[in-house]
Amino acid sequence: MTRAWLEVLRFLWHASRGHRLRPWRSPYLRWRIETYSGLDAEAVDAKAFRQFVWRERRSLWRYLRWVAAMRTGWGAATPRRPPAGP
Repeated sequence: MTRAWLEVLRFLWHASRGHRLRPWRSPYLRWRIETYSGLDAEAVDAKAFRQFVWRERRSLWRYLRWVAAMRTGWGAATPRRPPAGP
């Protein structure tokens, strides 16, 4: 697996915390769907979740790749401390 795939999986793991087997029940993912699509968060069930993911799959994939790039970029941009002296 490439580093980007690992970052994508990492994001998905954290975003679905507490609801990993039923991500449509995650308050965070419901909120994200509501703010992105306008669909009421309370109306998100398994069917609505699958339809949203399928309809927006290209945008979601682009977003997940962006998240992966930002995470790997943040690590590279962080200044490193010099080694401790003698």
